[in-house]
Amino acid sequence: MGQIVAMADLPALRAALIAAGRRIVLTNGYFDLLHIGHLRYLQQARALGDVLVVGVNRDATAQRSKGSGRPILPEDERAELLTGLSCVDYVALFSEDTADALVAALQPHVYVKGGDYGDASPPPEAPTVRAHGGEVVILPLVEGRSTTGIIERIIQGYPPPADRA
Repeated sequence: MGQIVAMADLPALRAALIAAGRRIVLTNGYFDLLHIGHLRYLQQARALGDVLVVGVNRDATAQRSKGSGRPILPEDERAELLTGLSCVDYVALFSEDTADALVAALQPHVYVKGGDYGDASPPPEAPTVRAHGGEVVILPLVEGRSTTGIIERIIQGYPPPADRA
């Protein structure tokens, strides 16, 4: 089971992991209404190293980015849910609009983002990752699986998918 760590503790955590010869992978996101796309993404991210650290946007950041109705689940619950996944070792909540401070504090070997980023539109944290000698990896999204899609289905009265009718 993973654990929640404070941003201020990330440099010490990094030092301990590096001393133990561990390869650190970092990803981040909102992880609101945890779904199969999230799980598969996190499992793939974890496979890229020895330790997976997940940054979770605080509620205020989610509201600024996603709108006043988001997040659905509060930050402490989203963080706790992630620590219950066997592929997640650590979770850190962060308040900034980008994960630059998180990346700078942890200096991961690998920084992972989803397929909504790519060569044409790299994640904003990419220069910070590379400045510390890290690698940026973009993983494919699970088609048809998103928190926004789940919310839209609920709002529309949850009509059954064709394959379950």
